Amino acid sequence: MAKYLISFPSAAMTVPDSELEAVGQDARAVIREAKAAGVYVFGGGIDETVPPVLVAADGAVAEGGYPWAPPLNGGFTVLELPSREAAIAWAARIAKACRCEQELRVFGLDPES
Repeated sequence: MAKYLISFPSAAMTVPDSELEAVGQDARAVIREAKAAGVYVFGGGIDETVPPVLVAADGAVAEGGYPWAPPLNGGFTVLELPSREAAIAWAARIAKACRCEQELRVFGLDPES
């Protein structure tokens, strides 16, 4: 089975404040279903109040992320699933709960990890 990353950037979440509580409840319900199904690996959101740092090979630390890359933010879930079709089905459930599109990617794991 492969591990799949299901994610969205913060800008995709364009839900009115009046719906945020319902979105949270619906999203947590889908995660509880994934846990009950035994496919949940981990998930969460990037803490956007903590700025990133870039750590070089020599150990030097610089404030900020890659200057050429878009910011990494938003939420993500990692599920272990038997197929891409199953991953798409779970991504659709998460998209419905979160009220925003989800990006789906498969992890290419190191065999020694």
